[in-house]
Amino acid sequence: MRRFKRTLVAAALATTVVAGTTGWASGTAQQAMTGPPPGTSQWIADTSLGRPLPDPDRAAPAEVAAFFRGLDEAQRHRLARRHPGVVGNLDGVPVALRYEANALAAARDARYGHLAGRRLLAFDPRGRGLVAEVFGDLERSRHVAVVVPGSDIDAGSYDRARSPYGTPAGMARQLRAATRGRTAVIAWAGYTTPVGVGPDAATGGLAEAGAERLASLTGGLVATGAPAPSLFCHSYGSVVCGLAAADVKAKDLVVFGSPGMRAANVAELGTNARVWAAKAPDDWISRVPHVAFLGLGHGEDPASDAFGARRVPAEGARGHDGYFAPGTDSLRAFAAIARGEAA
Repeated sequence: MRRFKRTLVAAALATTVVAGTTGWASGTAQQAMTGPPPGTSQWIADTSLGRPLPDPDRAAPAEVAAFFRGLDEAQRHRLARRHPGVVGNLDGVPVALRYEANALAAARDARYGHLAGRRLLAFDPRGRGLVAEVFGDLERSRHVAVVVPGSDIDAGSYDRARSPYGTPAGMARQLRAATRGRTAVIAWAGYTTPVGVGPDAATGGLAEAGAERLASLTGGLVATGAPAPSLFCHSYGSVVCGLAAADVKAKDLVVFGSPGMRAANVAELGTNARVWAAKAPDDWISRVPHVAFLGLGHGEDPASDAFGARRVPAEGARGHDGYFAPGTDSLRAFAAIARGEAA
């Protein structure tokens, strides 16, 4: 009975403490962005090529890649101009064509016009907005990394100037610089994240939807000729990576500031990727109970010995958002992993 009461207390704490990257305010419930990209109905109805276009809701990235390989340049660009929402967000579409389509889509939206000149691998203005930005040459790099963020991140906040090391764009810039430009890095704000502290942050619903999108992203990268990436998963983003682990095409899963991966140990993740974990000594995530009870909490601490992940030194990192700060052991180790040089 005493153990049961302790579990209930821990679960209650998990609902009020498990959070993402920025705050301690009460959380608000979010509706996960699921389903096909914007403009899919018009895409499906397009018969201009004399044959059906791949169904964004059903076609695997490899099928999409094969379809676009069968088109000439004029046909590709015509589809990008007519259907930028689909072409820009459909995994398996050639990278340069996605940039072109997303530049068009961003330029047409007054809220996000400033993004039009960036290398956007995804851009969906619906809801809070989803975006993925590439730093470096994704088409030619021998190594690729993807930053998967935690809570309070969307198209409007993924590159906040006041948080240079805590946003996906800030982490991506620091990681690319630390690899001396030898790794292309994707800042992936590509799923609906929790907002503040609340049930969304303590449960796995948003992470499950994010895991499907992350698996599709990595499948699209490989289908278009990019190497399998290293995933760098922060806070609630590590829950996403844990649920996606068995399906993503990745060589490394690196989690830091993690509330758990919804697994008891590395073996339960069902992945052949190398699994790494880091936790700063003063990261407040240490106060989060590592429990899993009636759907609440995210399980074992990936930085614990019992979990079995490879340890990343993080003694020099400060707080929950300091893992990518210049000069830290964690950033040096992350760069070595991203370059494929870490043993």
